[in-house]
Formats: sequence, C-alpha cells, structure tokens
Amino acid sequence: MTPFSGKTAVIALGGNAITQPDVEDTIANQFANTRRSLDGVMELIKSGYKLVISHGNGPQVGNAILRIELARGKAPILPLGICVADTEGGMGYMIEQSLQNRIKKEGIDRSVVTIITQVIVDRDDPQISNPTKFIGQFYSEEEVKRFARERGWVVKKDANRGWRRVVPSPTPISVVEAETIKSLVAGGTIVIAAGGGGIPVYIDDNGNLEGLDAVIDKDLASAVLGKEISSEILMILTSIDKVALNFGRKDQVWLDRMTVSEAEEHLKAGQFPPGSMGPKITAAVQFVKGGGKEVIVTSFNNAGRALDGSAGTRILPD
Repeated sequence: MTPFSGKTAVIALGGNAITQPDVEDTIANQFANTRRSLDGVMELIKSGYKLVISHGNGPQVGNAILRIELARGKAPILPLGICVADTEGGMGYMIEQSLQNRIKKEGIDRSVVTIITQVIVDRDDPQISNPTKFIGQFYSEEEVKRFARERGWVVKKDANRGWRRVVPSPTPISVVEAETIKSLVAGGTIVIAAGGGGIPVYIDDNGNLEGLDAVIDKDLASAVLGKEISSEILMILTSIDKVALNFGRKDQVWLDRMTVSEAEEHLKAGQFPPGSMGPKITAAVQFVKGGGKEVIVTSFNNAGRALDGSAGTRILPD
C-alpha cells in the first residue's frame, strides 16, 4: 500500500467528466467517460494523497427533470431536491465502481465510498427569491407562460436560445456530513461527496433540516467542504489546461499562478464570467481565505502534472 503523503485534497470534477456534449448520453458512455476522467485522480492516489472527490451534475439533473416531465400524469412528480439526491447517488456509484476497479488493477489497497451529502444554505438567501440558474429543456414562450401559471415555475429567456426554467442557486454555508467525511478521509478512505453541489437544505424554526428546491454550485460547495475537513488543496478539473485573461480574444494570456488579491481584482474586472470560470475562481478565493494552501485549476489529463507545477493555474495566498 502506498503510504499517505499527509496531504488532503478535494478534487472537483467538472460535468464533462461523465457526460460529454459530443457523445450520446447513454449509461455505457457515461461509464466510459468516467473511467477516462480518473487518470489524473489516480496520479494523486498513487502519490498517497487523502482524497475527497466531488462532481457536477448539470446534464444529469436536466435529464432527470426531462423524465419527470415526460411521465407527468403517470408517475408522482419529484421535487428538484430529490432529483439532485438521485443523481448524486447514481453518479457517485459510477465514479465509485470505476475507481474501485482501477485501484484494484493497480494493486492499491484503498477503500472508496460515496456519501449522499446535504449542504446547508440560508433560507433567506437573496437567490431564493431571485432565481437565476437555468435548468432543464427549452420551451416556447407560450409553453413557459402556461408552466409558470400552472406549475409555479420561474422562467426566463436564456440568451437567444429560448425560454427555460430557472431555480435558486444559494450560497453554500456548511456540509451536514463534514465530520463523517473528515473521519473517513483521515483513515485513508477515498470519499465521493457533495455531488452536484450537494442537496440544498436549510434549518427550520424547530432546528430541523428541511429540503429546498434549488441547486448549489459544485465548486463553491467543494470549497466549503474542503475548509471543513481541513484540506490543504482544492483541485478543480475542467476542460481547459489553464485559466486565461481575455479568454478567446487575440490578447488572451494564460496564467500559471495568481494570488488571492489578483484573483479578486480580475473577478471585479469581469475577466471570469458567472456562467463559466467565475464560480471556480470565487471558490478558489474562498478556499484559500478559509485556510487552504492552494487551488489548482486544470484539465482532467493534467491533474498529475499540475501537482509539481508543470501544468494548470495555481491560486495562492498573498
């Protein structure tokens, strides 16, 4: 067995780890995509890191909602919180099994477990009364007006592509299962947690947990979880090798590193849009300010190389 390095890392897998836009979204393809996305994760395991793996669920929860709409009138309607829980379990199973098979093949003695994770939010979060997160399918203006009236949906136009449902995406505050996850990780278990950002819950007037129809950003939830389990590293794996300024323009500049102050300045200047790199850099800032040593943003294939500084973008304390 590889001795543990002593370092704990939270690895946040982007949504394209399991579903890719140019590949038919069958379960067989999802498993194949999952297995490929774990190459970089395996480098960390071989190096002895104690790990938590989180993941996105955007395409999968959209498909879950579509199935519910197609079954409307024939099967009970499931709330969004249950859809998040369902995808967290199903996707966790795919990652868990794929990783179990891989570490067995590599002769590594590590346990892997998936924890269905609840994430506490503030029920007075402004996002709840002003939802902005697009989910599900596109509809005509006539359809969404009817759905808003009959189903209580909030709907908005998604650029020039059509009308879609929007739901709240409140800021994560803490992870209910954090102490359990921390204990497992300390013992060497690889934990898959906070899938899809976790299931949004709030504390009601009686001190009980209550579910909420919302979604939580996966990277922000990963940063909160990392802080609560005293992780030194947050690694955000996405489709690009590095973070860039002026992305997609002629004067684009790839970044090897940023301090927290520099990252905050670039956020204020609008360099990192809310719908793409913005939440990742915001999560990086929060993680480092919360006591984390560094955040690495890179592609799936470069996860191993990024550890020694030869790939990716690092966000560091000032």
